[in-house]
Amino acid sequence: MREVVVVAHRPQWRDAFISESAQLRPALAGLTVSIHHIGSTSVPGLCAKPVIDILIEVEAVSLLDTPEITAQLARLGYSARGENGIAGRRYFEKGGEDRTHQIHAFAGGSAGARRHLAFRDYLRAHPSVADAYGQLKQRVALGCDHDIVRYCQGKDAFIKLHEQRALAWISARGQSAGG
Repeated sequence: MREVVVVAHRPQWRDAFISESAQLRPALAGLTVSIHHIGSTSVPGLCAKPVIDILIEVEAVSLLDTPEITAQLARLGYSARGENGIAGRRYFEKGGEDRTHQIHAFAGGSAGARRHLAFRDYLRAHPSVADAYGQLKQRVALGCDHDIVRYCQGKDAFIKLHEQRALAWISARGQSAGG
């Protein structure tokens, strides 16, 4: 069973993302539209599970299903998990039970990509929301008995509410998420 532990923000998470994206770019040459650091580790000051979330935007997610790409990512330590519960996504994890990185790949500009980027940008721009989210994550982690499904369920309503607010905020500002 994977441990569910939320820790204080670590500035080195940004460097870990930069290092990993530098390895991913050549492995995905010709497919990648862009690579983004997302999730709680991408929000300064926000506590998080110490797993680097990476959003990769590609022309078409089906391009990631080829044996060549799967092998390239496997050489970097990633296991392919298909959509893993989210339609239109390809999910890859690195580290198994001791996960260190996870990739969420979507078609460039898709609703899934926009949602992740808007939520990240919203948390960065709204420290009080990020603080409330961090407090919630800590409470849920303490009460979930290392059950990742219970942990995710405990955050779900907050995330859905603030994703909608984030998308409206991005729209009102006349910008695209991640921009």
